[in-house]
Amino acid sequence: MDALKNIYAGKISAGIALLISVGAAQSCAPRPIYRAPPPISRAPDPAPLPPLPPGQESIRQPFPEEPKIKEQNLPTKGTGTTRVLKETPGAPATTGIPAQPGQSPPLPDDSSLLAKITPGIPPQRAASLRLTEEGRKLIDAGAPGKGLQRLEQSITIDSTNPYGYFYLAKAHHKLGRYKESLNFLDVAESRTADEPYWLAEVHALRGENFRALGMTERAEASFSRALSINPGNRTAAEAISRPQGNPAAVPR
Repeated sequence: MDALKNIYAGKISAGIALLISVGAAQSCAPRPIYRAPPPISRAPDPAPLPPLPPGQESIRQPFPEEPKIKEQNLPTKGTGTTRVLKETPGAPATTGIPAQPGQSPPLPDDSSLLAKITPGIPPQRAASLRLTEEGRKLIDAGAPGKGLQRLEQSITIDSTNPYGYFYLAKAHHKLGRYKESLNFLDVAESRTADEPYWLAEVHALRGENFRALGMTERAEASFSRALSINPGNRTAAEAISRPQGNPAAVPR
């Protein structure tokens, strides 16, 4: 019995000794060497700019300016309307818009004297207007002398008839009596101050008298005044457009 115990005790001791030797061998075995990972490659830093010489500053190059849109007139297809492109500061160019006219439209034709004979008009004024109309027709027919007689009768009946004075001035102008024509125009102007159509007619005829008398500057001023009142005044427009001859007229 004691022999068996000794045998088992010997085996146990041998096993323990074997484990101890194996553990010692593992502890003495060389361990693998740790290698650090390779560093990450980076782009080299840019080289610093060389310092500027003393007394000099860096110059900034301005940004190129965008080309400005010039104002221009573009005719539209199919119409005679002029369209203008304009540039708005701080905003893109606007679309074409109709151009505004540079002057007011012509005044309505108010030359008919018979149309002024309305119900309730005083009989003296009605008779004076009829005689004035007859005088106007005679002047247009090339008989200013006969027309002058009718017109003198018209203002005799009604001395406040402004149209009678105007056509008296026109008759004298046709007869070459330019100074007499200017005198009647002064009266007609004072009586047509509230009638733009007739006031423009007065200034236009005054310009014709000045031109006939050789007063070119005063004539041009009268024509311009007539057109400023009524852009549709044909007498002033035609007088400015036609070349001026040699107005060596002798006043009578």
